[in-house]
Amino acid sequence: MTETRSSSAKKRLAMVLAGGIAGGVVGLAGVYGVSTLTRNAGGDASCRPAVELAGKIAPLAHGEVAAVNVAKSPLRVPDLSFQDAAGKPLTLEHWRGRTVLLNLWATWCVPCRKEMPALDALQQRLGGPGFEVVAVNIDTRDPDKPKAWLKEVGVQKLAYYADPAAKTFQDLKSVGRAFVMPTTLLIDPKGCEIGTIAGPADWASDDAIRLIKAALGVS
Repeated sequence: MTETRSSSAKKRLAMVLAGGIAGGVVGLAGVYGVSTLTRNAGGDASCRPAVELAGKIAPLAHGEVAAVNVAKSPLRVPDLSFQDAAGKPLTLEHWRGRTVLLNLWATWCVPCRKEMPALDALQQRLGGPGFEVVAVNIDTRDPDKPKAWLKEVGVQKLAYYADPAAKTFQDLKSVGRAFVMPTTLLIDPKGCEIGTIAGPADWASDDAIRLIKAALGVS
């Protein structure tokens, strides 16, 4: 009788544990989405070259860009939606075939004020057919304020992009790539993550220029 009760108790414990694990998976799926969990679990095979590139440029992630976390596993960046200065809808798909430094910023973000002129300088120096700094504003109120803010900080070369719903931040957060402002991702021509940085960096510095040039394969 004792062995029977012990066996029954073990079975009940196994069922409880299994239920807890399943419940946890369901809960995570509810928060992040089943597709996100699946993508992050196995990665996108077509993004493996981006991980290989990240490994090659990793030694250059130092100094002013030491906070850059190079990709360790393949991740396709969500096809984020936003709009241009005229209100025309755009997605990251528009930049396929080009390397992109995607930056999310806001007028209320204090570090953004210092970082934005550096991003502008980076665009002026390296921007072209193969590379673009895509800076997306996520202010949710007063659409004219961000444009005036850019003039105040002296931005001249960056194109204006905006996401007044701030959905871009939430979409990146869902794949574990956005927690603070500013958030910046280096993305390869296929839309795959090369590196991510949470917080500001001096993108006009020699360290940053060397890192971006290495990602572009230019000297």
